Amino acid sequence: MQIILITPAPANSLAGNRTTATRWAFILRSLGHRVDIATDYDGKEADLMIALHAWRSAEAIKRFAESYPSRPLILAITGTDAYQFIHSHPDTTLQSIRQADYLVGLHDLVGNRLPEDQRSKMHVIYQSAMPIGKRNPYKRYFHVSVSGHLREEKDPMRPALAARYLPDSSRIRIHQYGKACSAEWSEKAQAEMNTNPRYRWHGEVAHHQIRKVYQRTNLLVLPSLMEGGANVISEAVIAGVPVIASDIEGSIGLLGENYPGYYPVGDENALSKLLLRVESDPSLYQNLLQACLNRQSLFTQAAETRAWKDLLCQL
Repeated sequence: MQIILITPAPANSLAGNRTTATRWAFILRSLGHRVDIATDYDGKEADLMIALHAWRSAEAIKRFAESYPSRPLILAITGTDAYQFIHSHPDTTLQSIRQADYLVGLHDLVGNRLPEDQRSKMHVIYQSAMPIGKRNPYKRYFHVSVSGHLREEKDPMRPALAARYLPDSSRIRIHQYGKACSAEWSEKAQAEMNTNPRYRWHGEVAHHQIRKVYQRTNLLVLPSLMEGGANVISEAVIAGVPVIASDIEGSIGLLGENYPGYYPVGDENALSKLLLRVESDPSLYQNLLQACLNRQSLFTQAAETRAWKDLLCQL
């Protein structure tokens, strides 16, 4: 098939939507399809459209649906679709959802956010990650990674705020990787570094460097307010890095309801206590690690490829 894959993120972006689109294009090509990635739809003929983001890609979805009403359209529901735009921009977001023949969600619980009459179209496809090789975690201090752009829905400063509550005896250091999406976020991170000796912001970092971080870090924290199914969880799990996450649907839908590493979203005091427990209690650390290892098979490239092959067979 000739497939047009729409993502709102431009070609030079390190945003999650672009990373996802690039990986999906690779998988679809490995299945024998021809794939063009674009940020908008220019009317080019295609057998199938796959669009990331119901609201941001709404015009492309509408044009394709009207131009080729008998050809399949697959829509991937992002975190901002499910937890923001379906409420703030319901007409546009729901129009895209209803125009799609199939919906793709990146975690188990995302269908809960859809109208009941649209849930039967949902197919969960977990994002995959590649193995990193042997790990060699830091020993002289406890390295905690936070990976993601600095913007509101990521609640990016929460781990730094939590680190302020740690006792002097703690060896925890918070290392944050990601672009500040505004001058305000950059100023916040810089100010925090100036007053918090446990915190360092590294700015935007290439993916190959993040993979090196996974080889050394002791723990990943995902503090987000909303997620559609964060690829950083997939990467950490495949790398064998234990995870602490805010108790949002997007993380529970990947790690499972009984995962022992959640804290109440937005609560830096609770996060601080959990960080200290993980640092000081080897059995809790091992429980987190084993729970992640138990889910590795969900996030392999073979599993993601198989899920796409199964979905395309239904077209």
